[in-house]
Amino acid sequence: MKIVVVGLGYVGMASAVLLAQRHEVVAVDIDAARVADVNARRSPIVDPDIEDFLASKDLNLTATTELAEALPGAEFAIVATPTDYNTFTQHFDTSTVENVLADIARLSPTTVAVVKSTIPVGFTHRMREEHPGLTILFSPEFLREGRALYDNLHPSRIVVADPGADAERFAGLLVEGSQDPDVPVVYTGAAEAEAIKLFANTYLAMRVAYFNELDTFAATHGLDTKQIITGVGHDPRIGDFYNNPSFGYGGYCLPKDTRQLLANYQDVPQTLIQAIVDSNSTRKDFVAFDVLAKKPNVVGVYRLAMKAGSDNFRQSSIQGIMKRIKAKGVPVILFEPQLEEDEFYRSEVVRDLAEFKSRCDVILANRMAPELADVADKVYTRDLFGND
Repeated sequence: MKIVVVGLGYVGMASAVLLAQRHEVVAVDIDAARVADVNARRSPIVDPDIEDFLASKDLNLTATTELAEALPGAEFAIVATPTDYNTFTQHFDTSTVENVLADIARLSPTTVAVVKSTIPVGFTHRMREEHPGLTILFSPEFLREGRALYDNLHPSRIVVADPGADAERFAGLLVEGSQDPDVPVVYTGAAEAEAIKLFANTYLAMRVAYFNELDTFAATHGLDTKQIITGVGHDPRIGDFYNNPSFGYGGYCLPKDTRQLLANYQDVPQTLIQAIVDSNSTRKDFVAFDVLAKKPNVVGVYRLAMKAGSDNFRQSSIQGIMKRIKAKGVPVILFEPQLEEDEFYRSEVVRDLAEFKSRCDVILANRMAPELADVADKVYTRDLFGND
């Protein structure tokens, strides 16, 4: 079977590699460098499993910048393009998905389009009305940055909308590519599937916010956060997981998905969803205040990514803390090997780690790293358990 995957970020790359184990996959991206990487069997993103599969597995995978070249003969076209949150409209910017769907409808209307980008509730229904001759499914992804392929190989569940032969065939492809024999498959309506994605990520954001506010309380009152979290986590209804304090929930998905869900609540009474969104700003305020209380002359930021093993620092909470500290007149310098520029939002990028350590009075690290062990007295982190 021929399958097209549009968009070579975490979702697209994980989907392409998973399906290319058994099927012909043509990946499409407007970034020629990413296309060249895939064709050279290099991963354009940091993901150990994707890197390993590209290097060692016999994958039927090619890449191109031309969707028109890729589509002929494709039974499915997976759309995994970015849907960033637009703060002006207070909704996702779904223009990339809309453009790709329009191209599929025009170039290859017999191909089944499967949207995997995160979208607002009601989007799939609107696209079906705009393109009545095109079959459009929605199948949300539940992946972690840096573990995207692993989470496709061992999925917690597979959700596809709407029920029918095409949905069953697509779900079958995902089950076939996984390494777990009994994957839960959920068929729902399109709006229900869209809501599943947004509510799942908002719950995760709520859990991060909860333990962060627990940590804020403990730090303010001189209590041992780790003891409190350990005691709370022994309740099996709560569990000892996803409970490590941080500088706030960040990354690409949680900040935008919580805001989009809040936007979908426009005409529905609520207080909790608004509180989850607001709590992230409150946490950044606390961390910045706590750092400034140490009266540093120079603050260093060690890495921008919020998660270990990830190269993605879009919407990372540490950037919000940087802005708050700089607004008080304290210089901030940055160590981030992923950056090629000498400045990042008017903060100097220092490439030599030893120089970086020596120049800082306080070093912000969302997660502690072995490289900072020799300057542990300078490190400011809320990391207690050494995990994400």
